[in-house]
Amino acid sequence: MTAWSHADHPAAAALARRFGFEALRALWVMSREAGPVDVPVVEGVTIRGYAESDADEVIRVNAAAFAHHPEQGSMDAANLAERMAEPWFDPEGLLVADTGHGLLAFHWTKQHSPELGEVYVVAVDSAAQGRGLGKAVTAAGLAHLASRGVRRIILYVESDNEPAIATYSKLGFAHTSTHVQYAHSG
Repeated sequence: MTAWSHADHPAAAALARRFGFEALRALWVMSREAGPVDVPVVEGVTIRGYAESDADEVIRVNAAAFAHHPEQGSMDAANLAERMAEPWFDPEGLLVADTGHGLLAFHWTKQHSPELGEVYVVAVDSAAQGRGLGKAVTAAGLAHLASRGVRRIILYVESDNEPAIATYSKLGFAHTSTHVQYAHSG
């Protein structure tokens, strides 16, 4: 059995210990003000909005990027369609890094309100890491959200994902709170 403590309140930690739960994961919330951002150019790659013909490639890149992630790694065609049916879905806000022969990365943005946007998912195919694609697609998504008029942008990232945290920090994000997942140890 698992349970989440949002904002990692000390009383939640005490309650978890009392009932035999141990911290399993920590999820950071990071945020920044929206505003101008430079989008790096990656040679041989075009960053563009999602097209219906990209579905299989988005699923493939997602599976490669999140092979060991407990929630995100299991996205399939039905789950992708379900997310795209949400009222917040905007195909222009799902930015893909296209080589003309397939996708290498994507950044799925989400707009919660006129003022609040989210870096919903950033995925880089594990075979394409180290080329600056994470920074490029993230920056393109930030520019997209800023063009929509949002004022603040948030994201959620595993606390031990040092490469992602470094990329987000370089793009102006700061750690604002932590959510902790507890698991029953019995």
